[in-house]
Amino acid sequence: MSGFRWLQLSDEELDTFLGNGGTGTLSFSTSSDEPPFSLPVSYGYDADIVHFHYRLALPSDSTKEKYIDRPVSFVTHSHTNDGWRSVIAVGTLEDLTKLPYEAAARQERWAVDIPFVDIFKEPPDDVIFHQFRLVPDELTGRKEVSSPD
Repeated sequence: MSGFRWLQLSDEELDTFLGNGGTGTLSFSTSSDEPPFSLPVSYGYDADIVHFHYRLALPSDSTKEKYIDRPVSFVTHSHTNDGWRSVIAVGTLEDLTKLPYEAAARQERWAVDIPFVDIFKEPPDDVIFHQFRLVPDELTGRKEVSSPD
């Protein structure tokens, strides 16, 4: 019989797993008596500078607007050919939307691939998106490894 255990991903394994972008869950801090506010998101990742980028819709009636300035955790996970992998990034989002086009933070966004996921009531062309960046204060990754019992 065999079980499994977890090991930390090396920096190279972490970058390989995250790739240039994908999907995950972004969770915003709330008050101590509420659960976190979580939502599925697409992300772009730049391994050279270890930054995540997000394209978030913030309609006027959005709950996100209430929490957008609070600390976040971002989680992505998947079962690969080598077993389960997961990554957690923690920090605060930076709104890049109003920065000048020439700003370095806006320019680095073009090095990533944020998958476009159509989950909105309106056609995607009618949705106004804001550009956000997460420079993680903490970034950890784990991998599953088989071990004999």
